[in-house]
Amino acid sequence: MNDLTNQEEAHVRAALQFLRLRFGGWASLAKALRFKEATIAHVANGKTVSASLAIRISKLVNVGVDDLLRGNFPPPGTCPYCGHQQEVGQ
Repeated sequence: MNDLTNQEEAHVRAALQFLRLRFGGWASLAKALRFKEATIAHVANGKTVSASLAIRISKLVNVGVDDLLRGNFPPPGTCPYCGHQQEVGQ
């Protein structure tokens, strides 16, 4: 049984994909999160998201866990390469 809803898991996976680009790959991101690279890649591809992973991601990017689970990270229009945030609606 999982503690997160399907929608919350989808938001965490979206954050993982964004961070993969931001960190230059799964290996760097896994190291920053203190998880095995294979585990992070499997979660990104559909394996169950643990609450522990969600907490570590939120700490890494300095956002509340609730914001992460609601899909508020990354903000819409944020470039994963440079971090520039484009105004929504432009």
